[in-house]
Amino acid sequence: MLVRPANWAIRRLPPALIAFTVLVELVAVVLPFLLPGRPPTGGDWLRFGVLLTVGVVQAELSRRTERMRRFLASTVHVNMTSVWIFAGAVDLPVGLAVTLTVVLFAHLWERIWRQLASRPAHRVIYTATTVVLSVLPVRPVLAAVSGALPFLDHDLRNLIGIAAAMAAFFVTNSALVTIALKLRYPDLTVKELFGGWDVNALELATLCLGGLTAVVLMAHVYLVPLVVLPIVVLHRGVLMRQFQEAATTDHKTGVLNSVAWHDAAARELDRGADFGVLMIDLDHFKLVNDTHGHLVGDAVLREVADTLCDQVREVDAVGRFGGEEFVVLLPGAALPDAIRVAERIRTAIADLTVTEGSAAVSALSASIGVSVHPMAGAVLEQVLLAADSALYEAKRGGRNRVVSLFDPA
Repeated sequence: MLVRPANWAIRRLPPALIAFTVLVELVAVVLPFLLPGRPPTGGDWLRFGVLLTVGVVQAELSRRTERMRRFLASTVHVNMTSVWIFAGAVDLPVGLAVTLTVVLFAHLWERIWRQLASRPAHRVIYTATTVVLSVLPVRPVLAAVSGALPFLDHDLRNLIGIAAAMAAFFVTNSALVTIALKLRYPDLTVKELFGGWDVNALELATLCLGGLTAVVLMAHVYLVPLVVLPIVVLHRGVLMRQFQEAATTDHKTGVLNSVAWHDAAARELDRGADFGVLMIDLDHFKLVNDTHGHLVGDAVLREVADTLCDQVREVDAVGRFGGEEFVVLLPGAALPDAIRVAERIRTAIADLTVTEGSAAVSALSASIGVSVHPMAGAVLEQVLLAADSALYEAKRGGRNRVVSLFDPA
């Protein structure tokens, strides 16, 4: 509750993160007053009102979509409000641009995020702060780049200036978010910190739409509402993608779930191509859970899943069948190739040290069964059965080994 500081979620954060967020927030409060800026004109107030109106309308039309996206979101989340905020940063005096950002975030908090456990007040305040600081360099960068290129055509000069301003906004926001995430979750991978290509492409797309909105806002202010519906549809399209990912991804490890992996293997079988299958089982994994607890066990599973993904190609498919059992699809791999990959995976798992809280887990091992299509049979179940039987032989033979029931020669 906001009125009981002892219950504030921010008190449970690492001290370094609290200090960093407070510093960033103080800078965001003070810096706008120190930057030079012109007083707003009547036209500025009109543009401010239009952007605020369309921003609120778009947020209201997307309320359910945004709630669901926040529910499904992983570490990095792209806010569609960037369209209106970036347009304001380009066209409005700094004071109005900052005010627009604060009001739009306040509306999102009150109407959408307030009831979401994943969006406590301190996170919304920090996110708004990072966007305020991202707004500040937009006009200076735009003016500097445009002024440095007087020999170019006016439209081309503006294009380069807006692209540079987009880069300044994107880099500032990404840096502040990444530092905070690293302080909060030191073990996050680079992809989890920065987001994948899809996440960053979506962020750049919203800034591109913001740049186009800024042009329309200056030339034909009353045409700006035409941008609202495409943003609403784009927002829903992103939600559908998140639903699709949630339906095909194992929530604990981030690799494919059993159904999605079977679908990928079935598609490979339908192509009539050769492929290898690795069945991987962590040895004595129950001891990890019994000794350190299930949270540490989950961390081990995530680390093993990441290791599997690092050891295979992008075209390969890594899945989790449940418990401590993983499976890997290797399109185009003959038996010797599949065995080499399996040995590489076994060695990488043995080299792992997983740290979670005060616990450190090492000396892990895995038993791996290898089979290939069509050597193991023409049906997917036959290939899986051959890999499972080989895995059983690896377990029976002493564990921490790779076994195939076929002659690799």
